Amino acid sequence: MTLQTDLHGGGAPLAPGTSPLDNAVWSALAGPHAHLAERVGRAARYPDDVYAYAAVADATDPAAWADLRTLVGPGTTVKIKPVEVAPPGWEVVGGGTGVQFVDTALRAEPAPEAVRLGPDDVPEMLDLVARTEPGPFRTRTVEMGTYLGIRHRGRLIAMAGERLRLPGWTEISAVCTDPEHRGRGLASRLIRAVAAGIRERGDTPFLHAAPGNANAIRLYESIGFTERLRGRTLLVRSPGTTTDAGLL
Repeated sequence: MTLQTDLHGGGAPLAPGTSPLDNAVWSALAGPHAHLAERVGRAARYPDDVYAYAAVADATDPAAWADLRTLVGPGTTVKIKPVEVAPPGWEVVGGGTGVQFVDTALRAEPAPEAVRLGPDDVPEMLDLVARTEPGPFRTRTVEMGTYLGIRHRGRLIAMAGERLRLPGWTEISAVCTDPEHRGRGLASRLIRAVAAGIRERGDTPFLHAAPGNANAIRLYESIGFTERLRGRTLLVRSPGTTTDAGLL
């Protein structure tokens, strides 16, 4: 794990166990994104068409997992992070590792050519995501924060935006560029522009990448992000079957 304390914006502590970044999905759902949360006790999730992730307040707390089963129902598959081990009764059906980066030296600045994207742009955004595969993006993900795009002859060719928002921090996500327009620095310009808006409200930008995405990691580190930690994502199935629903 790499730790860094020279931060811009929110300046929340980065020591393990003391930062909302340690459990970012829960911190968002229990905080700034509470209006988007579906929640039972110490478990919460985003609607599937917003961001298909769930979270528990404490992955070592059996009561939190019981709340999650109540929330999602029996025999339901759900993504949750960061979790190393699922409790008894929960079946692990997949998983992976994500790398978390925090802003330590990013030069944030507006991009004059960038335009604000909204619900009317979602079909184009989904098309760009399908062609570039930057990570999860659904029909209502745009509701999570500000998304900016760059157009060429009216066609959306690059975008980036805000995903998880937690106390003191906002995640930059959906960073993608049409393959025909790569090599022009569009992704960097959009990251800096999104970060400028995040900084204006006093938050610190952070982001995630897959450990095998060398190009993305190289870009993020070159413009001023520092690796903080690597966390496990699990795809788990809740105990029971759908026929048990009447017993809940």
